[in-house]
Amino acid sequence: MTTLTRQDLNFGQVVADILCEFLEVAIHLILYVREVYPSGIFQKRKKYNVPVQMSCHPELNQYIQDTLHCIKPLIEKNDAEKVVVVIMDKEHHPVERFVFEISQPPLLSISSDTLLSHVEQLLRAFILKISVCDAVLNSNPPGCSFTVLVHTRDAATRNMEKVQVIKDFPWIVADEQEVHMQEPRLIPLKTMTSDIVKMQLYVEERAQKT
Repeated sequence: MTTLTRQDLNFGQVVADILCEFLEVAIHLILYVREVYPSGIFQKRKKYNVPVQMSCHPELNQYIQDTLHCIKPLIEKNDAEKVVVVIMDKEHHPVERFVFEISQPPLLSISSDTLLSHVEQLLRAFILKISVCDAVLNSNPPGCSFTVLVHTRDAATRNMEKVQVIKDFPWIVADEQEVHMQEPRLIPLKTMTSDIVKMQLYVEERAQKT
């Protein structure tokens, strides 16, 4: 077993690649399970050796990819604390917030041959939890939309305006109503701890959705 710092072999980039790939699958699945879009725009695929639903809508897919492309440098530098998928009603008030809390250890004790397979097993458990989360959540009102928020550490926030990863896709400060929900119900879904990343997923659900 080898102990490395986060700078060695650019493990921040490895973690960012793994998490962004996972988050793309997770976002598609959340949108499918919570019926934000019609089921007809999704196709069944396989990821982490389990069936998932992925959108076939080009504009939606591009938005998700662009968002994750902008998040990736923040994860790479360990500057992203949370990635949040916010489902909003017609008035743009949040009804649900899927919160992915992310942290990375300063030291990595890793064995490369087992690393990826172990992390893949952990991420598979997250996907399975998301796929059945409607059993513990109330139905959403019709006409919902979604957005993706990133909560960054203080130092990163000051630099974000200077960094525009994709042209015409700038970071903007989230509306207060997208960030906060009054007295939400908290539903823990899954927690994982591995040598390269710790992640917790929970849902904040608005008590009255209609």
